[in-house]
Amino acid sequence: MKKSIFSLLALAALCGGAFGQGKPTGLSKYVDPYIGTGFHGHVFMGANVPFGAVQLGPVNVSEGWDWCSGYHISDTTIVGFSHTRLSGTGIGDLGDIALMPTTGPIKVAKGSIKDQESGFISTFNRSSETANAGFYAVKLNRYNIGVKLTTTPRVGFHEYTFPKNDQSHIVIDLQQGIGWDRPMKTSLTLVNDTTITGYRYSEGWAVDQRIYFTMILSKPVKTLTVYDSTTVKTGTSIEAVKAKGVVTFATKDGEKVYVKVGISPVSVENAALNMKTELPGWDFAGTVTKAQAAWDKALNKVAITTPDEDKKKVFYTAMYHTMIAPSTFNDVNGDYWGTDKKVHKNEGFNNLTTFSLWDTYRAADPMYTLLHPERVSDMINTMLAIYKQQGKLPVWHLMANETNCMVGYSAIPVVVDAYLKGYKGFDEKLAWEAVKATAMGDERGIKFVKSLGYVPADSTAESVSMGLEYALADWSAAQMAKKMGNTADYEYFTKRGNYYKNYFDSKTGFFRAKLADGKFKEPFDPFRSIHERGDYTEGNAWQYQWLVPQDVEGLIKLLGGDKKFAAKLDTFFVAEGDMGDKASDDISGLIGQYAHGNEPSHHITYLYAYAGKPWKTAEKVRYIMKEFYTTKPDGIIGNEDVGQMSAWYVLSSLGFYPVNPANGNYVFGSPLFNEAVINLPEGKKFKLTARNNSDENKYIQSVTLNGKPYTKAYISHTELMKGGELVFVMGNKPNLKWGTKAADRPYSMK
Repeated sequence: MKKSIFSLLALAALCGGAFGQGKPTGLSKYVDPYIGTGFHGHVFMGANVPFGAVQLGPVNVSEGWDWCSGYHISDTTIVGFSHTRLSGTGIGDLGDIALMPTTGPIKVAKGSIKDQESGFISTFNRSSETANAGFYAVKLNRYNIGVKLTTTPRVGFHEYTFPKNDQSHIVIDLQQGIGWDRPMKTSLTLVNDTTITGYRYSEGWAVDQRIYFTMILSKPVKTLTVYDSTTVKTGTSIEAVKAKGVVTFATKDGEKVYVKVGISPVSVENAALNMKTELPGWDFAGTVTKAQAAWDKALNKVAITTPDEDKKKVFYTAMYHTMIAPSTFNDVNGDYWGTDKKVHKNEGFNNLTTFSLWDTYRAADPMYTLLHPERVSDMINTMLAIYKQQGKLPVWHLMANETNCMVGYSAIPVVVDAYLKGYKGFDEKLAWEAVKATAMGDERGIKFVKSLGYVPADSTAESVSMGLEYALADWSAAQMAKKMGNTADYEYFTKRGNYYKNYFDSKTGFFRAKLADGKFKEPFDPFRSIHERGDYTEGNAWQYQWLVPQDVEGLIKLLGGDKKFAAKLDTFFVAEGDMGDKASDDISGLIGQYAHGNEPSHHITYLYAYAGKPWKTAEKVRYIMKEFYTTKPDGIIGNEDVGQMSAWYVLSSLGFYPVNPANGNYVFGSPLFNEAVINLPEGKKFKLTARNNSDENKYIQSVTLNGKPYTKAYISHTELMKGGELVFVMGNKPNLKWGTKAADRPYSMK
């Protein structure tokens, strides 16, 4: 990590604001969108509202892994302001409908850093840039144009302050996308002197993306010139692979031109309806205020008390990052474009997109059940609709496309968790049908699970990770079957939930790749990691040693009991070895072999509590929160992964974490704040108080729940949702008796 460079850039960012709209005054004032724009955080930079369809922000000219969200703190170039974005995925896509205000001779190519005159690229000074929740502003050096951006859920709102010029332009670039994205069919049409409509079909990570737009300008268009790539065409309408348009007019010095862009997955008419409903007027400042108010309301799900302003900034920025996705993928009338390539109407729920489930099932999705219960049914209903349309629950779903990215069927624990926690508003029978059908398919190695009890390494890459993920999901399916009274299914999936043991090699003490003939694959090195084509997904045998959150007790037995289990955990956090030159770039934030920058490690610090040593969890959790989450641009230690990295922090800083993502329990770690209040439905509140709390006093000495002694090292979701008060008494030395009895330890199943 280039901390010195990023730190300087962070200081520069703090000096920004020349074109700001005024700082927010509620909790959103603690949101710093720069956090995670450095190193490999890959976060979205720009303006949006919680879970909105629009993510409106600047796009740098640079490309590559660190620009998969379109923006990186090391870059001070801009080639447009686009309306859709991924945040922290590690794969570039979207970046639809880019606008770029310019002056002078018309340029329709982006240009490059080395040859800026060949295109419309502009540099900017960090001191002119302002970013906060719901608002972004910057000044384009080349054109002396001030840009401000804000949004509603489905509308991007631009304010451009032009200099005096007879050749002022707005370039509409439908060719431009981010990363893998490339246009397949695009169109734009001048409807009248202030309205332009069109669409963009593209192919990328998601192979068939469709987005429609209606754009209204506050200033009449003098001319609209249309292009196929860089070739000028006649008329004011075009359909091409790389359609572009250039709006031209004369501007006075300081003249403000506003542009509203409504988007829709269905039609230009729906895009117009979205705009008419959400943003009928031209009040830019008022729209910023509403966006910030939406963030304030969402962030107020948790109110923390701490004298440390930096901790507030890290916490509320983390919350902010967990609410960029899943994002809205329907119109104000409920219409949406389905995976079956049909328009769906009157479905009775808000359809969503961007499900990074291999990441988010671990903490972000359980967190939604606690902090955003009103959104749970929409998430589950969307997944069930996807099941009906494609025959299985989503794997990694984007813009009505199944990417099949990452191993496992991670939607299963998410659906099961919602069901077991008692959430309503979705068809429970359909939910079970979807869970079972997904687990009983034949693709992605499942046929081998059914026939052999494991995935052979000579048939499928990443077989160990795949098999461990399947076992976790199968265990989850068993719990749903049990509650529904499906005894045969419960017994069957319980058996499959134990298939993780089929990968365990008692001689080496690791989960290993097994061949079709039943023999373990040789040679074996627990440190070795091979990205994509190895036996472990973005990791090694050490990191996947612990991926049995559904049966930690069983894992403890495999490793020889509590003492040997804890000893191996100790070794894990100090072990050093060569991962090889093919190791995944996602392996970051190392403590020994623990990799906090990648999701399979996220629950591991909490496993000490299962072996009766919760104080060791406290030590590790506090270290991670201090060292791997900061207020700097490189303040997220790895790929943000659509909120999962931040969800770990949000929950861990409150004092607990859902090790088993589908059993409804949260394991205690070490609360970071003196006080935190979770605002629950129906006016209920759950208050968490940490007495004698400090950086040194990180160990839990005792706990009371609603004034009564509480000896367990975990708490249930049911208990939290009742409301009440949990009081931790903290100290600077471990209490070797608290939470250590067998009856007080967290459990996987009972």
